[in-house]
Amino acid sequence: MTALEPSTTPGSSAPGGLVKSVVELDRVVIRLAGDSGDGMQLTGNRFTSETASFGNDLSTLPNFPAEIRAPTGTLPGVSSFQLHFADHDIMTPGDAPDVLVAMNPAALKANLADLPGGGLVIVDSDEFTPRNLAKVGYATNPLEDGSLEAWQVVSVGLTSMTLEALKDSGLGKKEAERSKNMFTLGLLSWMYHRPTEGTVRFLERQFRRKPEIAAANIAAFRAGYNYGDTTEAFAVSYEVKPAPMAPGRYRNISGNQALALGLVAAGQRSGLPVFLGAYPITPASDILHELSRHKAFGVRTFQAEDEIAGIGAALGASFGGALGVTTTSGPGVSLKSEALGLAVMTELPLVVVDVQRGGPSTGLPTKTEQSDLLQAMFGRNGEAPLPVIAPRSPGDCFDAALEAARIALKYRTPVMLLSDGYLANGAEPWPVPVADELPDLHVEFATEPNGAAADGTPEFLPYLRDPETLARPWAVPGTSGMQHRIGGLEKADKSGNISYDPANHDLMTRLRQAKVDGIAADIPATDVDDPTGSARVAVIGWGSTYGPIGAACRQIRNSGREVAQIHLRHVNPMPADLGEVLGRYDRVVCPEMNMGQLALLLRAKYLVDVQSHTQVRGLPFRAAELAAVVQDVIDSVDPTTQTPTATTPNSGGTQ
Repeated sequence: MTALEPSTTPGSSAPGGLVKSVVELDRVVIRLAGDSGDGMQLTGNRFTSETASFGNDLSTLPNFPAEIRAPTGTLPGVSSFQLHFADHDIMTPGDAPDVLVAMNPAALKANLADLPGGGLVIVDSDEFTPRNLAKVGYATNPLEDGSLEAWQVVSVGLTSMTLEALKDSGLGKKEAERSKNMFTLGLLSWMYHRPTEGTVRFLERQFRRKPEIAAANIAAFRAGYNYGDTTEAFAVSYEVKPAPMAPGRYRNISGNQALALGLVAAGQRSGLPVFLGAYPITPASDILHELSRHKAFGVRTFQAEDEIAGIGAALGASFGGALGVTTTSGPGVSLKSEALGLAVMTELPLVVVDVQRGGPSTGLPTKTEQSDLLQAMFGRNGEAPLPVIAPRSPGDCFDAALEAARIALKYRTPVMLLSDGYLANGAEPWPVPVADELPDLHVEFATEPNGAAADGTPEFLPYLRDPETLARPWAVPGTSGMQHRIGGLEKADKSGNISYDPANHDLMTRLRQAKVDGIAADIPATDVDDPTGSARVAVIGWGSTYGPIGAACRQIRNSGREVAQIHLRHVNPMPADLGEVLGRYDRVVCPEMNMGQLALLLRAKYLVDVQSHTQVRGLPFRAAELAAVVQDVIDSVDPTTQTPTATTPNSGGTQ
């Protein structure tokens, strides 16, 4: 049974004798859209939290304008929040919504094209005034001119009913109107049988210093819930049962939250203080905000005056014996590039988080992209190699942060961690790990001389490398006898003295590269999902394309065809067996939210004719689109496998 094939069970009688049915669905995709001041992100987050506590699997896609406050009621000011929740494992926020809640004409116009025919549209009819319609180019009211006949449209006076519910609250009209998002949340909570207690507690806590505002929002929330229960406009409610999950403790988490907690855990498991030097930048700022709450765990945050100061302070903290971290987005990486080269030269542990967004320059600050991969690989002067790691989902940002810290500490190197806006702002249920079961990241500082001078006197050689990892010793300043030079000038092998010798520079350059290359022996084998082992076509991705690629592969397999999915967490160095794995397949397809950067690297390294499929729309891939592309490739390899597809773009529980 799918979202398009519900089963209906008798419901209870609402006051007045109206019998309401309960329709059971296996999944639903809801999109909330309104003006940037309508609170759609807050509403979506609250609905998500209650859905997570109910036990559904879920995935979210917040989408908001770059302008802090675009003109009210205009298309550039539309903010939306899409939530996909199900009674089974899902991988994406959904290709298209089943339900669209539009708080004004701009929200309707900006999002209606994404809603399939027959989908449900709930609109705030109070906002469809001649002035608001004119702002977005509607010559007539779409609620009255028949242009919405292809959809199920329910017009609700959300604004006026909110004002009526709060008429005795003591709030002014403008303040009371701000609670209409809570009225909407109450209505949706009734429609989809969501818990309500958590939202009430949240509002009491959120507005504890303004009890009258808390009371108004709670009243509006309950009024919306009661409206759904009593009105004839909604004769049906929907039920999506909890998804089967492994036993454990779960919480709803965004990518930025998970990444920040991963850094906290890295500090705890290494026994080192964590120091974050960062300049606020969308969409990475939430990591700074989250880490600033964890001072009790030895975390120190420094909001620097610019990107260069942020990484300089973080590298200084690493020199002083801390786990240095700096967070940014693509424009900030550009500014940090010189200091990144310094980190490579000094061979100190440093975690550099790049939450990618649309570029170039300021580009699309609130939209997602994967366009910084080549910058992470090569965006420094000279030969300055460093490891590159990419999480695949919001919850995986926790594990990726731990892995980045592990490599940075073990190999004494800066590590680039490539998240993106889709992961950073998206959310999913996350099993809270047992702290004692996390990797042990403890390191040993150099405290004793490791060499001898010509006269036999013990001395410290700061570039005498570990024979296994090629990492140099880490000596904390102030340790007796551990004095050593540090800086951006080339160092002499072993002694660390400044050296301009050509042979030494060649040696040190090759040693730094060999150190990074050697990490390939310390990472897992290539992650391949090929259930039958007989697929002739493989789809390879990195980072946040994991979900859409995985959903597309599910659709293809449901149609009776074979396809393999390969996913890279470690982009530099790549897994040691990747070349052999790619050689198993007749065709390799690489979808990316850039112009083909990973495909370029794979072609160069493995001489494989990778077929690149790209988009740079500021949005994640749609699973149905990828499925169609890959199906065409499968057909070109073996035309005899052509069969009618068994799935539709938004059905079958494949997303």
